[in-house]
Amino acid sequence: MYTRRSFSLRAMCLAGALTIALPVTTFAQTAIISGADRFHPVVAENGMVASQEALATEVGVEILKKGGNAIDAAIATGFALAVTLPRAGNLGGGGFMMIHRSESNETEALDYREKAPAAAFRDMFLGADGNADKEKSRYSGLAVGVPGTVAGFEAAFKKHGSGKVSWADLVEPAIRLAEDGIVLTPDLASSLVARLERLGQDEATAKIFYKPGLVPYQAGEVLKQPDLAATLRKIAENGADGFYKGDVAEKIAAKVQATGGGMTSEDLASYNAIWRKPVTGSYRGHEVASMPPPSSGGTHIVQILNILEGFPIRETGANSADTIHVMAEAMRRAYADRSEYLGDPDFVDVPVAGLTSKAYADTLRELISLDKATPSEEVRPADPLPYESNQTTHYSVVDKDGNAVSNTYTLNFSYGVGMTADGTGVLLNNELDDFSAKPGVPNAYGLIGGDANAVEPNKRPLSSMSPTLVFKDGKVLMVTGSPGGSRIITTTLQVIMNVIDHEMNIAEATNAPRIHHQWFPDEIRVEEGLSPDTIRLLEERGHKVALKNVMGSTQSIMKVDGVLAGASDPRREGALTLGY
Repeated sequence: MYTRRSFSLRAMCLAGALTIALPVTTFAQTAIISGADRFHPVVAENGMVASQEALATEVGVEILKKGGNAIDAAIATGFALAVTLPRAGNLGGGGFMMIHRSESNETEALDYREKAPAAAFRDMFLGADGNADKEKSRYSGLAVGVPGTVAGFEAAFKKHGSGKVSWADLVEPAIRLAEDGIVLTPDLASSLVARLERLGQDEATAKIFYKPGLVPYQAGEVLKQPDLAATLRKIAENGADGFYKGDVAEKIAAKVQATGGGMTSEDLASYNAIWRKPVTGSYRGHEVASMPPPSSGGTHIVQILNILEGFPIRETGANSADTIHVMAEAMRRAYADRSEYLGDPDFVDVPVAGLTSKAYADTLRELISLDKATPSEEVRPADPLPYESNQTTHYSVVDKDGNAVSNTYTLNFSYGVGMTADGTGVLLNNELDDFSAKPGVPNAYGLIGGDANAVEPNKRPLSSMSPTLVFKDGKVLMVTGSPGGSRIITTTLQVIMNVIDHEMNIAEATNAPRIHHQWFPDEIRVEEGLSPDTIRLLEERGHKVALKNVMGSTQSIMKVDGVLAGASDPRREGALTLGY
């Protein structure tokens, strides 16, 4: 299946056509793949990093060149993104990491999702009228979850670091970027202008990202973050304790409490990342491994693929009306189940085995008409087999030994809650909005949740983040994932389908137009690029089709015939894939 494409990729690699190698020590301005090249992967023989920000990608590649493995490079990339992509890269947020070790052929899932503080309670986001109050859940100290990023990175380093580079080596590039400053890209400058009203309300945040009088920095100017550099230095010297204990932790707790939340320094000191068993499935001779609850991503990617496996997707073709129709019908049923069953597995029983079983997919597939859309009000969470149990960023790393990391982490909204812990440079998340403030009421991304995702002390809110690995014959074929809120699941799904069903190379799979259905609102959201005839045929079947903004920013790497081929999504500026 991959013979033709692997030959062309190897030819490009040997010709040096697309391999980029720049010295990270200079943090040079890096050329981003142009529109003319966007359907051709970046190729390399040894290692590769694909991230949403060029300087962070360079940091990761430099760690690989120094002998670090994919886990080392992923940690360094993550710390760098906290400086260079502040709207999503973070120390004050959390996420999920999928790790594959080639030597043992084992795949693990690392959960470093934020937790509710001990003072949290079920109805804390309700107003006096008993209805959900979005100001509380999105813009106050109550919205801030106990951050997990630093603990997660330390857990990954201690268990899977190469031993060839030190922890301090992985943090040092981020310290340098924060201390010496970064040149503002047009993308970062415009995002700060767009968020001026919200970020300018917090004095500590405004001091970092704006000039006196809330004057925005311009693209090309240098942004320095000395407080963040000092925090990173404490982390480099003392590990996670430099963040979760002492001065930094006290300042984070003080800011949360000053803005209405109940987080304490004890909440920070007691935070722990958790190793979990991945959600796994199969699709047309490939194995899929993705993140388990409290992510809903892996469960529903496997569930949707199981449903679609019974349809001739390759024959109906990429983005045809027939293909989109069955995709939307499968998606709406998975998101209905998400609303009922998914939550933190440490607090509720999640029927992962049932939701991801082929037999359950068979029952759902029988409910899909090939000629007519099912109105979402007629779709309810089904009965899986017995219980067993939008501003985000994703990056992927593969090293020369075949180790692979797929990592997605977030502050939730762009720049999180918009507040910074004074004197730390650490932007705070508003991740607790991902709980069901009131069962049945949509959150900021329109997702409906139930009692399984209700607020509880020390509980982790449900997420859609979906770092994913795809295997063929037991070997890593693809590492992928995306930001995008509720659309992360379907974005990642379509990259997988484009490669397996439609035999696209990774750049083609990344660039293809995307669709999304999440049960409610009852519509197929589409990007530009679908033909009017396709839209008309979908509408004739009863679908409402809504043309909206682009979805996701996938950062993906494939390994084909020993050659690495990567692609950064052109939907967001500044992303870069580098190999050597």
